Amino acid sequence: MKRSIVIASAVVLTAAALTAPATTAQAQVPTVAADTASEYVVLYKEGANTAEAQKAVQAAGGSVVKVNTAVGVATVSTTNAGFAAAVSASPLIEGVAHNRVIGHAPEVNARAKAALKKVVESRALEKEGRNHGGQINKKWGKKPSAEPLDEAQWDLDQMKANEAHKYETGDKRVLVGILDTGVDGTHPDIAPNFSNRLSRNFTTDVPVDANGDPIDGPCEDEPDQSCNDPANVDEDGHGTHVASSIASPLNKLGIAGVAPNVTIVNIRAGQDSGYFFLQPSVDALTYAGDIGVDVVNMSYYIDPWLFNCVDNPADSPAAQAEQATIIKATQRALNYAHRKGVTLVGAAGNEAIDYTKTNVDSGSPDFASEPGEVAYDRTIPPSCISMPGEGEHVISVASTGISKRKSYYSSYGNGYIDVAAPGGDTYDTPGNTRDVTKATLSAYPESLARANEEIDANGVPTVDYVVRDCKGSTCAYYQYLQGTSMASPRAAGVAALIVSKYGRPTWGGGFGLDPDVVEARLKATAVKTPCPPGGSYTYTRHLPAGNTVTATHTCEGNTLRNGFYGSGIVNALRAVGH
Repeated sequence: MKRSIVIASAVVLTAAALTAPATTAQAQVPTVAADTASEYVVLYKEGANTAEAQKAVQAAGGSVVKVNTAVGVATVSTTNAGFAAAVSASPLIEGVAHNRVIGHAPEVNARAKAALKKVVESRALEKEGRNHGGQINKKWGKKPSAEPLDEAQWDLDQMKANEAHKYETGDKRVLVGILDTGVDGTHPDIAPNFSNRLSRNFTTDVPVDANGDPIDGPCEDEPDQSCNDPANVDEDGHGTHVASSIASPLNKLGIAGVAPNVTIVNIRAGQDSGYFFLQPSVDALTYAGDIGVDVVNMSYYIDPWLFNCVDNPADSPAAQAEQATIIKATQRALNYAHRKGVTLVGAAGNEAIDYTKTNVDSGSPDFASEPGEVAYDRTIPPSCISMPGEGEHVISVASTGISKRKSYYSSYGNGYIDVAAPGGDTYDTPGNTRDVTKATLSAYPESLARANEEIDANGVPTVDYVVRDCKGSTCAYYQYLQGTSMASPRAAGVAALIVSKYGRPTWGGGFGLDPDVVEARLKATAVKTPCPPGGSYTYTRHLPAGNTVTATHTCEGNTLRNGFYGSGIVNALRAVGH
């Protein structure tokens, strides 16, 4: 899941640490100046006539940019400062939410954007190794017929995936949709299983937010000098890691995915910077349903609210209405995809909190859609919803480390977590000290490694979290990452194996398996894992800076189902019937 944690110099940062909180008890969503164009996402009433609903939008001063007729969601541009109130008065409109301000991007140094953007996800783990790292390409010991970096893939061993590959490696007819920041479809360890024909990009790069803070950077600094990226590009790296975790092929190069013979479809819903907005998410989900995707992975939450509340007293009426719209629109899209046969898998979150308890959110809204908009402290009751992870039909995945303990950063909650899967924990080590190899290793775009100066002029890695493997003249790059973002695709990979093994031809020439059947088998074959003795676990981390951090998490439930592991740790071998 993106932006929930970033590890830099071994200090865990929350959204609150990067965003100034509001000083008022109730933060208002600012109104936009009359001469500034803004985008909104408008949710039509169920069954509303699309043409009539569009007339209501126009009457309120809006212009429809595009509309998703499958679920009744439209992107609207307007210069009317009172548009939201005006359009909400129509009986044809269910809700309205900010999207972004449309304006000229100021001059921004593209190299500086990574340091300035408001992301709080583990992108390259603890980068204190950047300046003293070296070529760490070990001659990994390997099993006969294993991929060259197999010994680095402790995650496959934990899930019994290597053993499962003796019986099932996946079916090319099984489509796995990657709803993420994009996928590098040219990566040598992804390309054999990547569908250029079906892949789509539903995003447009956002240079800056309404406060002028860099988001995706200037379009003219893009390789193609455009804000519209091709559907085989990932300028973040997150989506490529996810895709590789699921379906890197068995090709004697680098690593193996959990389901190394299924087909990857890039259905991009995330910005280069890691933000995920409502309309692209809705469009991606409905597209997945329309083209017959079998499994999608969603390692993110929909911005700008980590938790969406419909009646939180800390929020203004406008903010409450916006969050209600995000919940309703996303759920419509999830329902649509589920009805179309898509198994929905999502990351549980990296906030290290129990989602079933009352929490404090200090990082929302995390994107300024209007000038002056900032994050503020909110008390979050369990009734508030993080989307899409807490949506109906979504399999929520917690993360485990190499010892099978719940990862220190992984969010949890009895009744929230469905299953667990390996996502890495660099402090799940003897002595609780950092070891990057206890994260998970998956593909990384070479273009990013070069741009970030993580490899030298000869292509040799200069940091401890990037690995190179070569097969003849073909070299590929991989990076260690940890997060529930990494756990979720490994569970999605097992789901893809289940569809491959037990799927059947469908009407119209397709192939698939009912998503409820897939979910039931994923849970039934997971290895039941009890709560820690005494019900709680205290995490101790000795950070490279010399300080020590401790935190205690309480696990509720029993061996059959609990807040740390849900129904258990996914097991590929059992899932395919062995």
